[in-house]
Amino acid sequence: MFTGIISAVGQIQSAQAKGDGLHLVVQVPPGYLDDVALGDSIAIAGACMTATDFDGNTFALDISRESLDKTVGLDKVGPVNLEKALRLNDRLGGHLVSGHVDGIGKVAHFAKVADDAHGSWLLRIEAPADLAPFLAYKGSIVVNGVSLTVNRTQDSSAACTVDINIIPHTMQNTTLGQLQVGNAVNLEVDLIARYVARMLQTQAK
Repeated sequence: MFTGIISAVGQIQSAQAKGDGLHLVVQVPPGYLDDVALGDSIAIAGACMTATDFDGNTFALDISRESLDKTVGLDKVGPVNLEKALRLNDRLGGHLVSGHVDGIGKVAHFAKVADDAHGSWLLRIEAPADLAPFLAYKGSIVVNGVSLTVNRTQDSSAACTVDINIIPHTMQNTTLGQLQVGNAVNLEVDLIARYVARMLQTQAK
């Protein structure tokens, strides 16, 4: 489990073919791996992965073809958001996050809010329409591993569009500040919303 509070921005150094998947090597800030053991889970851009090797300030992992097909940003060199697995005595700063990507969204708009003195940004994402039941005003959503609050939703037959406010701290300490219109992003819906929807579905039968 995770919280969606990014603990570091790492860099995928290499992505080499291994079977039908990839073998990744990720560089991290000095000391980041001091409390990580082989087999521990680390969320990379919102996807839970297993650390299989360490070498100084890098760790390695193997990612399957299925995971590659259901995520973006894990198949090439570049910066990625990182979060270590939640401990039972940790603060839950964001919300409960499983690290399982539910769908791929698309950035429809990303710009500074003109009348906001604090310098926040409006991020508008088109999420797959089948995620609409799990997205609500003031609910939670994970974008590339970052726990965020939904400020507005709008449904259409093709997508559920959500508006999210991004504060300067998040822009500076995650990879979200590098997003551009048209970029694909990993999305995870709220875990509790998923279970509520399932209970309502079974009760309706």
